[in-house]
Amino acid sequence: MARWFRILPHKVSPLLLTAAAVVIVGFAGGGAEAAASGPFLAHQALYELKLLKSRGSNSINSARGRILYNFSGSACEGYTSEFRQVSELDSGEGKLTLSDLRSTSWEDGDGKSYRFKIATRMNDTDSSPVDGMAERSGNQITVKLKQPEAKTFTLDGTTVFPTEQIQRIITAAREGKSVLELMVYDGSDNGEKVYNTLSVIGQPIPGDRSIETPDPSTANDVMKSLKRWPVTVSYYDRDAKAKDGEQTPVYAMSFELFENGVSRALVLDYNDFVISGALGKFDVKDSKPCK
Repeated sequence: MARWFRILPHKVSPLLLTAAAVVIVGFAGGGAEAAASGPFLAHQALYELKLLKSRGSNSINSARGRILYNFSGSACEGYTSEFRQVSELDSGEGKLTLSDLRSTSWEDGDGKSYRFKIATRMNDTDSSPVDGMAERSGNQITVKLKQPEAKTFTLDGTTVFPTEQIQRIITAAREGKSVLELMVYDGSDNGEKVYNTLSVIGQPIPGDRSIETPDPSTANDVMKSLKRWPVTVSYYDRDAKAKDGEQTPVYAMSFELFENGVSRALVLDYNDFVISGALGKFDVKDSKPCK
């Protein structure tokens, strides 16, 4: 996908899936780094969610839902993504949690500017929306929030936004690197959260290799010949203190990332349970190349 989707048990926020995305999830062209790895693909993807396994004290009985992801744009006009996730979790004894998350964002092709809006509805109750923008200048990023409350603060300039995160993962994969560490900001939670991420990149999968579980992406004429990589990204709370010298990730997501940013075969691990996201529908969209 064109960016990732970080899909939380009671709240979903977009983050890589361009690949990914959720996560989620495909892309379109990027800045200087993206130019080296080829343009991202403008597309729409529909992911079907279901429970893979449940474990721990906060286990659940069942989970189902869908993610609809739209990605468009180019390096010259920036990248726009629209994301919606509707999901239902059954924790037993008739306790159902129905969530509906919607987000829209725009990211400058050079990763210097980022705008976002996120709205969440949980069991017929609307949560406070998140609305803001972030601008990179020199060695820092200035974030200006309109909601949930007006606030301005700064972030370390090495922090990246979602599309740039995907660009860097693809660049690292092309260079044969197996590990990539990044700080990522996408406006999720209350608009103030920054995550430390660890990406582990597997060996490339050639486009002509047979696949056991084909889906609309592997059957698409645009995608058939493309290389992809198995990737696992773990997200850590930057502000949490490690216990016994080791920090447990808040969650992790695994997927196969195509060289044009589209993602398939999502697996979302929230420690107490694991959800899969199978690509049910995939459509390539028209895009305008940079002049």
